[in-house]
Amino acid sequence: MPDADTSDDLEPALAEKAAAARASLEERDGVLIAFSGGVDSSVVAALAHDALGDDAIACTAKSETLPTEELDDARRVADEIGIRHEIVEFSELDNPDFVANDGDRCYHCRTMRLGRMYDAARERGIETVCDGTNASDPGEGHRPGLRAVEELEVLSPLLTHDISKEEVRSIADSYGLSVADKPSMACLSSRIPTGIEVTEERLSRVEKAERVVRQWGFSQFRVRDHDGLARIEVASEELETALDPDFVTAVRDRLTDLGFDHVTLDLHGYQTGSVSPAADTDADAAGEPLVEDVFATDYPTK
Repeated sequence: MPDADTSDDLEPALAEKAAAARASLEERDGVLIAFSGGVDSSVVAALAHDALGDDAIACTAKSETLPTEELDDARRVADEIGIRHEIVEFSELDNPDFVANDGDRCYHCRTMRLGRMYDAARERGIETVCDGTNASDPGEGHRPGLRAVEELEVLSPLLTHDISKEEVRSIADSYGLSVADKPSMACLSSRIPTGIEVTEERLSRVEKAERVVRQWGFSQFRVRDHDGLARIEVASEELETALDPDFVTAVRDRLTDLGFDHVTLDLHGYQTGSVSPAADTDADAAGEPLVEDVFATDYPTK
């Protein structure tokens, strides 16, 4: 773990914000951080560990929507920070509102997940639960999960102190955290279009499909499950690799074996929120193409 004082590595204005966030955490008797191992929650965990030492706990919720690789990453990053790390388990699939996968799926998920965090905090004599919501999040369109954060009165130090996503990455870099440049990673249910039920079978199929794609070295991608049709999104700079005949053959065969009826490549490339509610007016999802418009390349199944 790097030295607590990282201000020399940051621009003065950002160093001041980070110091203010750390100071606000010092005012608490203890905090439990909802910890995914992504860059946002990792920075909050690092600041909290600086401020409170052993009175700060990073807590990861393990469920069917969390890829195994992400849980492994959370363990590894907690070790980097030096913070106490605990894992709790729950299942979003116990909630029929979540399974129905309407426009508020993320609200139902976040309510359950943060509720489990509060349970874990109370069991450990801690009153404050923190999360990694940053100052860029409220402007990113359809984010019903943020309503749960507000309703449950979760402490969001990055948001409170106006620390943007780009600034979060700078702070992570100043700590020497390996996730400073890690792409954002939403839960597996985000790969299932609104209106299609979230099931354990679909979540497992998506996780295994993305493991196949990851093995080819892609860094920013998704496999969307349109009820048996796999739509692969990759970052624009990686499209050439996705058109490689060897990849086409391998991914088509492997995903067919996993139970997909058709395997396609989306030539629009990776887009956050591309299966969010059509009513979303965010730039990421505005004018979201209909299914028949996006599948410009079809990897025929065997």
